[in-house]
Amino acid sequence: MALAEKLLAWYDCHQRELPWRKDKDPYKIWVSEIMLQQTRVEAVKEYYTRWLKRFPTPRELAAADEDELLHYWQGLGYYNRARNLQAGVCEVCATYGGEIPDDEAALRKLPGIGEYTAGAILSIVFDRKVPAVDGNVLRIFSRLFYITEDITKSAAKRAISRLVSEHMSSARPGDFNQALMDLGAMVCLPQGPHCSECPISVFCQAYSLDVQCTLPVRSATKAPLLVILAAGLIQHSGKYLIRRRQPGGVLAGMWEFPAIEIQEERTEKAALEQFMQEQLGQSALVKEKAFTYLHIFSHRKWDIRFYHCQWLAGEVVPKHAKWISPSEWHNITWAGPHRKVAETLSMSQG
Repeated sequence: MALAEKLLAWYDCHQRELPWRKDKDPYKIWVSEIMLQQTRVEAVKEYYTRWLKRFPTPRELAAADEDELLHYWQGLGYYNRARNLQAGVCEVCATYGGEIPDDEAALRKLPGIGEYTAGAILSIVFDRKVPAVDGNVLRIFSRLFYITEDITKSAAKRAISRLVSEHMSSARPGDFNQALMDLGAMVCLPQGPHCSECPISVFCQAYSLDVQCTLPVRSATKAPLLVILAAGLIQHSGKYLIRRRQPGGVLAGMWEFPAIEIQEERTEKAALEQFMQEQLGQSALVKEKAFTYLHIFSHRKWDIRFYHCQWLAGEVVPKHAKWISPSEWHNITWAGPHRKVAETLSMSQG
């Protein structure tokens, strides 16, 4: 029995029950694949269901404003995924009458759709024999064919993509790609792979050599850059001051308690007082530290120190800021750790 036959026979018995596998709606598959990037499957399920209830078709998503878009994405992180998804469906509505194209070149031109996402949509929805090579597939095939080149390099990725194309099922390409996803999630794990349970271990060169745990080869990533920030919890008349982050950059357009990057730790309080005066028109006395949160992105690590502040005086706040009561916080699209602080403050007050 060929590799594809063994893999599909296993998949027919062991496939995961996932909400996006209930039908072959290309929009739903698109949404699920974008959500699944950099995010665990279990975490995506609830977001996916909620998203589809609010934005069941491309047209509903295309019509949404950014605040609502980010609110429904809040907690998934990597928010440009949501912006690109909306930009993509806007183009689909404008150019293709709301129908997702079944052409690879057309799909690849849509914002946020790369080679993997295009392959997933084309194979799962349209039964096209197109590989969908993600980290799971790179790991599986590096072990199957004992590929010792760095899988982060283009040459290794191209080689693996060719191997997937050679071995994938022509009759069930979508199931083949999804079977690889499930195999990588359930059996061919990054550490401690369950080789005795693998339906295709007979084909695995790394397993035969007992070196499966040494693969794949991946170049070391740089440690994220540490960035220290000071944030102010400034309260006046039962409301807290928040501001919207500027367009572009990390967590663009989301709301936070006023925060500033600190170059030297000893200047935190003075820098925060100066920032609130000059940028928000509020005079405040920065007092004791309330919370410290460490938030890790792929390339940077935020060490945020939240300070209680005493409001002294102030002008009308600029357009990108506002005073808001804790009872309204659930409607705010918070920037990462600021949401956790807002939740903690709400619990302490109520």
